[in-house]
Amino acid sequence: MSRMVLIKLIIDLVMTILMLVEMAYYITGNRVHENVGVTLLGLFIAHIFLNRRWFSSLLQGKHNFRRILQIGLNILFLAAMAVMMVSGILISSDLFPFIPVKNDMIFRQMHVQMAYWGFIIMAVHIGFSWGMILNSVRRMTGITGISRIRTMGLRILAVLIVFYGVYASFEREIGSKLTIYNPFGSWSNDDSAIKFVIDYLSIMGIYISGTHYALKFVQQQGQRQI
Repeated sequence: MSRMVLIKLIIDLVMTILMLVEMAYYITGNRVHENVGVTLLGLFIAHIFLNRRWFSSLLQGKHNFRRILQIGLNILFLAAMAVMMVSGILISSDLFPFIPVKNDMIFRQMHVQMAYWGFIIMAVHIGFSWGMILNSVRRMTGITGISRIRTMGLRILAVLIVFYGVYASFEREIGSKLTIYNPFGSWSNDDSAIKFVIDYLSIMGIYISGTHYALKFVQQQGQRQI
């Protein structure tokens, strides 16, 4: 694995972790939320810079179904993150309190809803690259052979994560948070940081697994038609 690929993977991993921390606003508090948000903004800019060749090659090469989907997804993710971060700066009360904003409730609504949309799109984005991520992990750990038992075990784990993720999605009312803004949110006093992480990782698992296996299915269908 090249040094640049490793740097990209580390940045993407840290961004994913920080995005989870950002979703836990009621656990971390506002000051931590804003500081992590600024760090996430810096890493997002670094991510774009390291992948700048992708933008210059948008109109080059063959545009098959997978590539068109990925381009559309990346543009949506870029837009969601941009709106989330700009609105976050405008409603800041700790780091940027000097920015005067009227009708900040509108920006709060944009910030919260784009955060949830960005979270979902990020998971789908990871799903597109999941095969590459697995291959990188195999090379790093020295796993070269194919094991049916390991493959079956990972697939069973994926199914369990998806089932729990669906349950957590309903419990956390993710669907309504994508469409309806509630300034007070829905939070349980009994909720713990560990349960929050498990729930949101499982919710991510729905979209990572779903995207990964859907793309594999489409690829297999295409190979059968050749």
